[in-house]
Amino acid sequence: MNTNTTGIAAARQAHSTRCRQRVIAALEQAAHQGSEISISAIARRAKVDRSFLYRHRDLHSAVLAKAAEPTTTKTGGPAVSRASLIADLANAHDRITRLSRENTQLRQRLSESLGEQIWRESGLGAPDDVDRLQRRVTELEQHAAEQRRQLAERNDELDAARAANRDLMAHLNRPQTTGAAVSPN
Repeated sequence: MNTNTTGIAAARQAHSTRCRQRVIAALEQAAHQGSEISISAIARRAKVDRSFLYRHRDLHSAVLAKAAEPTTTKTGGPAVSRASLIADLANAHDRITRLSRENTQLRQRLSESLGEQIWRESGLGAPDDVDRLQRRVTELEQHAAEQRRQLAERNDELDAARAANRDLMAHLNRPQTTGAAVSPN
């Protein structure tokens, strides 16, 4: 029974060694070709499960380290790392978003401008001297406000005069007291 267990353990160890060799070969091949280096990509290339890479920390670390290394381009240009490519991609997405928003705004402005031009040319639009008319309307509104203020002041003065007149009339209509005559001086 002991020999069966030993044989199974040896077979398992041999399988693990072959998988490790395939992972290392796949990693070197991907680095040499400039292919994608990630846990999933290397596992696919080596024909192992991703969990194999997670169980073997040294292989996992090797894949992550190789993915972080800058790679040279075939044209001899500057080195490119995965992080810089991800940053470039994020910047490109931001630029696309900004350009799309700007494009929408420009289309809206063009649509409004063309609509206004067609409205004027059709004869249905507002006259060209709209600004002058709007200034005149503003002047008339200010004049009307000033007239209302003056009217309110005059109404206040009239109310005061009426109150004074009522007081005088009430004073004149009071019965005279019988007693000594009051001299005018």
